[in-house]
Amino acid sequence: MSRDKRIRRVLKALNNFLIFFLLVGFIVSCCTMLFVEVMSRTMGLELTSENIAAAAKITMLNVILLTLLLTLCDIIRRRLTVDRPVKTILNAGRRLTGGDFTVRIDTKKMSALDDGFEEIAECFNKMAEELSHTETLRSDFVANVSHELKTPLAVMQNYASLLASPDLEEEKRVEYARGISDASRRLAALITNILRLTKLENQQITPSFEEYDLSEQLCECLLGFEDAWEKKGLEIETDIESDVSIRSDAEMMSLVWNNLFSNAIKFTESGGTVSLTLKTEGEYAVVSVRDTGCGISREVGERMFDKFYQGDGSRATQGNGLGLALVKRVIDITGSEISVESELGKGTTFTVRTRRS
Repeated sequence: MSRDKRIRRVLKALNNFLIFFLLVGFIVSCCTMLFVEVMSRTMGLELTSENIAAAAKITMLNVILLTLLLTLCDIIRRRLTVDRPVKTILNAGRRLTGGDFTVRIDTKKMSALDDGFEEIAECFNKMAEELSHTETLRSDFVANVSHELKTPLAVMQNYASLLASPDLEEEKRVEYARGISDASRRLAALITNILRLTKLENQQITPSFEEYDLSEQLCECLLGFEDAWEKKGLEIETDIESDVSIRSDAEMMSLVWNNLFSNAIKFTESGGTVSLTLKTEGEYAVVSVRDTGCGISREVGERMFDKFYQGDGSRATQGNGLGLALVKRVIDITGSEISVESELGKGTTFTVRTRRS
């Protein structure tokens, strides 16, 4: 303990002693004077200077003893009910600021004190848990960004090295150039999605709510993937209720539909089916995107909206794990709702509910 802390502790103890001394002295003096006054009146006793001096000495001694006793009791009380829990919380706080996000405070020990420390401990544990989750997400984000950036860059570097060969055949040259082009598009898409997601999470983009025709928007977004579904020979089924208007941010909602359509087509085998339905249910417009793809397990479903999470490593080359994270963030910002139903080997259905205008 430093010298300044020791001095402050001594001064604090003296201050407490002085407060108790004055308080006890006042109370005892008043009680003694009242007692002597009553005794002298009822018993006819005459107070002499010797008697008063002796009583004053005894009173002073009592005041000092009572003050010391009360001070000692207060020190013990503070050590048990204040200093000990405060020290526990401070030590846990120092470990937390030092990077130990596993630290937790035993709330059972705090509850016995009944001084509000149990509530403080619960808040601390909740904060530590949130920080631990945030730190995990941050670490995963950095690791995943590094990995996702490294992959296309490595592909571009390899193809560029192969293109430098002087006796390269024309067919190979075109193939390698196409590989560089594909990798660069993937890199550009990754960076664009990272920037979008970062802006959405930092609330740098605020939704611009306006009334528009959802039916028309869904048709336009779906037609944008016509080449992709025709290439895979997919069957497209639509059941879109006409003239359904909502009040939301059209540009943000287009991100939702494009990502859902892209995933449905991407993970549906050739010859499969992708279905789009739009119906009204009371004050809600309900959009469902269903596919007959591979489906997802419950474990994957619980994390599908996490950044960079792709569940099956075999799908890593088909995306960067940011699409559904963007979808979830847009859904939250616009006040909509999204749910998922899936079964392995039978397909997945995403359902989005948004208020009608």
